[in-house]
Amino acid sequence: MPGINYEDFLDLDHEPRDSELVCTFAVEPASDMDMADAAGRVASESSNGTWAELQVEGSITDLSATACAIDGNRVTVAYPDALFEDGNMAQVLSCIAGNIMGMKAVERIRLLDCDWPEPLATSFPGPQFGSSVRQEIFDAGDRPITATVPKPKVGLSTDQHAQIGYEAWTGGLDLLKDDENLTDQDFNPFADRLTESLAQRDRAEDETGETKSYLVNVTADTRRMLERVDMVAEHGGEYVMVDVVTCGWAAVQRVRERCEDHGLAIHAHRAMHAAFDRIPDHGVSMRVIAQITRLCGADQLHTGTADLGKLENEDTTGINEWLYADLHGLNDVLPVASGGLHPGLVPELIDRVGTNVCVQAGGGVHGHPEGTHAGAKAFRAAVDAAAAGQDIEAKADEVPELATAIEKWGTETPR
Repeated sequence: MPGINYEDFLDLDHEPRDSELVCTFAVEPASDMDMADAAGRVASESSNGTWAELQVEGSITDLSATACAIDGNRVTVAYPDALFEDGNMAQVLSCIAGNIMGMKAVERIRLLDCDWPEPLATSFPGPQFGSSVRQEIFDAGDRPITATVPKPKVGLSTDQHAQIGYEAWTGGLDLLKDDENLTDQDFNPFADRLTESLAQRDRAEDETGETKSYLVNVTADTRRMLERVDMVAEHGGEYVMVDVVTCGWAAVQRVRERCEDHGLAIHAHRAMHAAFDRIPDHGVSMRVIAQITRLCGADQLHTGTADLGKLENEDTTGINEWLYADLHGLNDVLPVASGGLHPGLVPELIDRVGTNVCVQAGGGVHGHPEGTHAGAKAFRAAVDAAAAGQDIEAKADEVPELATAIEKWGTETPR
């Protein structure tokens, strides 16, 4: 193979084929590089290039990526379909977000967006249910479904955790959710928490006449996750929750397979996403993380609060729109708005993100002056009012718990 010529990986007249994966990067070249030099190296390193002259006998398959557009600091790279192994997200990411993140040829590089071709996209299963969980599980009509996480995040006993679930469910919320760092600790073992929480769920369903469910965190090594998925199914759960970034995409793909065996939905928590997307000019965008999550098969994903709440968010509405959009026939994903929400923020949130979402509050439920049950009533009332286009203050005249919540928190964003 002749010595590498990075210009061979740059063709600004190239029109990407329908079968090619097209990725958009933000690139800051190294001080001794111009943008064209850097673009060629990005395409080379992420496909079949190398820095040294090689002596290769016989023919080889041409799997070169092509940097096909440069617009300011934006570089578009088209990858041939044959470069990728079908249904192997780890391998795909090793190409498009692998060594290029550490190249000396660039000071910063960020994978901003991907246009997924049909052959590659449909080699992944996508979500089993997607946003249809609102109707198929909860019959929620036109309103968002609601969720809460017991607070404090860790430290509650199993009995305390299950009791908080009961109070939240009977207050009107649909879902109880584990937090990202609660799995199988001695103070609240997984098996006990699962069985006791589901028993309280059944009790709440009997009392309210509404369907309730529990997002139990199965995150662990892959073997234990699959065992926990089986256990959830055996005990009559409808969902599992997975910390998709920290456990890895290969593990998520295995959980998706097992969940389909049982008909379970997957709630994706995005813990650690900010390690990739927080710095605006380097890493991998939340938009791409959301795309990967959809392809690998999660049904719900935290996407932020559209600049409300306590956490930094990257284009929540744009990401949500992508999760809803057609992707070669794969199911959509239900976005989850969470992080510092309380009843007073709900009308503005619904105005920004719509009603085809899950709305989740932790402290904004359990920090209510009258406790969790009252906090749940206040939060559900705010969601119902916002979904129906009713003024929240008028709703507060009907629901004293909501009036108390507004008095406590107003409509301010916590920090």
